[in-house]
Amino acid sequence: MAEEKFPGVYSLGGKLATLNLAPGKRVYGEKLVKDGQSEYRIWDLYRSKLAAAIHKGLKCMPIKPGSIVLYLGASTGTTASHVSDIVGNSGGVYCVEFAQRSMRELLPVCEARSNMLPIMADARKPHEYSGQIEGKVDVIYQDVAQPDQDEILMKNSRLFLRKGGWAMAAVKSQSIDVSKSPKKVFEEFLAAISPEIEVLEKIELSPYDLEHLFVLGKKR
Repeated sequence: MAEEKFPGVYSLGGKLATLNLAPGKRVYGEKLVKDGQSEYRIWDLYRSKLAAAIHKGLKCMPIKPGSIVLYLGASTGTTASHVSDIVGNSGGVYCVEFAQRSMRELLPVCEARSNMLPIMADARKPHEYSGQIEGKVDVIYQDVAQPDQDEILMKNSRLFLRKGGWAMAAVKSQSIDVSKSPKKVFEEFLAAISPEIEVLEKIELSPYDLEHLFVLGKKR
């Protein structure tokens, strides 16, 4: 029997799961489980930093049914598809991805889900895709392995995130500066975003993702 951990996020047999918005379809080889009339997708902690953060004790989950999410670094759609499940048909996920190879795999995922919009663009240049995003978003979710992760988050927050909206970021220290300790890299990232984002939660993601910090904050 599925037990709801957060709205739209479930525990099923001790594993995280989301209600499949595209029944019968897998995105990354995940297990599908029937529970009565419902079909759930088991959410792999080693394939999704958001799943790992939830498993490791995330207290607040701003992505919920009806949320409008700007997803920076959607890749092939693994986590973005679970976000799609959570927000449901009353919500939406703008999926920004720069790599052509990833976009080729992301497109069929979006085609199967009417609430996902693929945007091939560089997250460093939010003005180039501003015309594809209607109004302000409730949540920015960022998973970009780039040295300027803080600047990317701030640029997109200023342009698209509503006041009081939420920022969620998976910070990969090795993508920012390999010469510094992960702790130092994380401290500098948090200091850079703090004037505009009030950081409320920090979760270190090992053993699921090494040298990663998951950050949850609210736009001031």
